[in-house]
Amino acid sequence: MRNLVTSCALVAALAGASVAQAQDDITITLVPGLTTDAFYITMNRGAQAAADALGITVDFQGAEEFDPVLQTPVLDAVIARGPDAILIAPTDSTQMIEPLRRAHENGIPIITVDTFIDDGQYQDGAGDGDFPMSYIASDNVGGGRMAARFMADAIGGEGKVYVSNVRPGISTTDQREEGFKAEMAANYPDIEVLDTQYNENDASLAASQFQAVMARNPDIKGVFGANLFSALGAGNGVDSANMADDVTVIAFDAPKSIVDNISSGLVDAAIAQHPAEIGYFGVMAAYAVLTGQSVPVSIGTGFTVINADNVGDENIAKFIYSE
Repeated sequence: MRNLVTSCALVAALAGASVAQAQDDITITLVPGLTTDAFYITMNRGAQAAADALGITVDFQGAEEFDPVLQTPVLDAVIARGPDAILIAPTDSTQMIEPLRRAHENGIPIITVDTFIDDGQYQDGAGDGDFPMSYIASDNVGGGRMAARFMADAIGGEGKVYVSNVRPGISTTDQREEGFKAEMAANYPDIEVLDTQYNENDASLAASQFQAVMARNPDIKGVFGANLFSALGAGNGVDSANMADDVTVIAFDAPKSIVDNISSGLVDAAIAQHPAEIGYFGVMAAYAVLTGQSVPVSIGTGFTVINADNVGDENIAKFIYSE
């Protein structure tokens, strides 16, 4: 996938849009992966901040679970209401192509946030899902690599580790796993990455999977949780096994529950995305499209690593996701 343009570059790209006359009759709908997750709640806060700055309306409509079967009827209802643009975190890179095509065919510009459809290569004339205008997200491959480096350092560059993930087909978690494995393969030959465990976003299942992996590999040294529930479950499994001092747990994302586990020592570090930035720049990009500006087809936001050394730092608090 092409490198994401940084959010700083987006600021420059939107310079024209920022001085355009505000149009209070513009309505943009943000469809999150799910409405109850702190990541998407924080994303919406950023989106609302952009809406306030522009004098437009941003609605927040989604399902309560991360599931394309549930997201599709929500999207259909949004399309029927006819917003000026849709920001969406697609819950499956393949299954959400056709539902989003219906919005495109109705003349509604689409920008994907956090996750993408097809291969995420937009506006290039190739692929079934190249019609969104832009993709705004963290560099998830880079975040996976960052997690691998932190893990390798924590376990002394050797030992057995594995990835706890949701399921195949989710663009972000697929890429985090890809980055983690690529970094380990390239730079840490003495670390063995065991088979990935898929938990269907069920923390209880992720906890029991740790127990099963440990039974087969009593010398296990680390787990990378590719999303919130994967990390929470893995951490709980480590705790139940009384292995917190022996097994390193790296989490992706930083809601309060994960940060509390860093403070208690159950989780060693979290790779915190900047979801408020994603929401803010998503709205700005949609507004730019609606006011005749051009935007990059891919826009990247940053990461902050939260660990025991900085978890109490007031400058880090702004990167903890809203509940």
